[in-house]
Amino acid sequence: MEEQHGGGPAHWWRYGPPGWYRPDGTEAPRARPPWRSTLLLTAFVLVGTTFSAHSQPDRVPLDGYARVLLLAASLPLLWRHRHPVAVAYGTAAAALAYLALGYPYGPVFLPVAVGCFSAVVAGHRRPAWTAVGLLWAGHLLVALWLYRWLPPAGDRRAGLGQEVVVATWVLAVAALAELARLRREQWARERADRAEAARRRADEERLRIARELHDVLAHSISVINVQASMGLALLDTDPEQARAALTTIKSASKEALGEVRQVLGTLRAPGAAPRAPAPGLDRLPELVQQAAAAGLTVETEGEPPRLPPGADLAAFRILQEALTNVVRHSGSRHARVRFEYGDGVLRLRIDDDGPATGADAGGSGNGLAGMRERAAALGGTIDAGPRPDGGFRVLAVLPSDLREDQ
Repeated sequence: MEEQHGGGPAHWWRYGPPGWYRPDGTEAPRARPPWRSTLLLTAFVLVGTTFSAHSQPDRVPLDGYARVLLLAASLPLLWRHRHPVAVAYGTAAAALAYLALGYPYGPVFLPVAVGCFSAVVAGHRRPAWTAVGLLWAGHLLVALWLYRWLPPAGDRRAGLGQEVVVATWVLAVAALAELARLRREQWARERADRAEAARRRADEERLRIARELHDVLAHSISVINVQASMGLALLDTDPEQARAALTTIKSASKEALGEVRQVLGTLRAPGAAPRAPAPGLDRLPELVQQAAAAGLTVETEGEPPRLPPGADLAAFRILQEALTNVVRHSGSRHARVRFEYGDGVLRLRIDDDGPATGADAGGSGNGLAGMRERAAALGGTIDAGPRPDGGFRVLAVLPSDLREDQ
């Protein structure tokens, strides 16, 4: 389950503003234009320019054309998320026209900065810097040469200090925009990684549940099938034996239903502790008895070790699936189970004498695949195939460091 975080500044900086990204890490589309921020910025530009004009009596006084140009530089920011390139060029052109007509300096550069910032963050770096570069070049051209023919009358050539201020402003906007772009890309990567990790965990959980259901149902239904066939055959000739077969069917189906409910319970309450302990090798006698009810005699050799719950469940399911395959696919009614511990590994071996009775007796179905997945998850292996002297063998090798300390 994905970790929950608060909405404070630390969360904003680490994971990005809420609503910027979809759960898969891709950028979420803006539902509506940024009216509030654009109106606030427009008001600030108009009011700030009016106050700045009082300290610049040598510039052209503000008039209706000046305010139209200020609005033309600010209002396009409404579309800065959908059309960042056009907005970057539009704000720069309006600001350049405002300055070329000799109107007072002021916060007219702020819409250009916001438009450039939005374009860079959206990934349009070259158009954004081209727009700012054209504005800077146009300002240099006006301040160093065209000032002779443009208002205000009697304007003088700009000094070096003024151009240094403009250059510093451009560099500051560039640095801030690039920092925001890099951070936003990092947010996108981190969110995509978390989404991928969540999908991987979900896939692993679905695979685990599929294995559990397969192992539970395959074993129980095999026992039920054998006993049902026996009960039908003996119903008229040996009612008592038929009754025993029906009793075995009832017991096997009840156990299967209980285990299926346990598995499905993890779907209803993810992360919750199971109501009943998972099966393990301590249920070996019960497994042997179920196999005997299906007509299979199981001979065991060696003592099953004590394992942690995950490894214990895997070993039990591997043994259960191997015995189920003997019941379903082997003509032998006798199986041998051997536990060996040595050389740093636990070896679980299941043999039958065959012969195979079904077309899929070679073991290429989901049962063997599930056994291999369980062993691989623990760092072990499964070797399954026909024996040279006939029959079939399943050999599970599990790392010994899974054994509990005694």
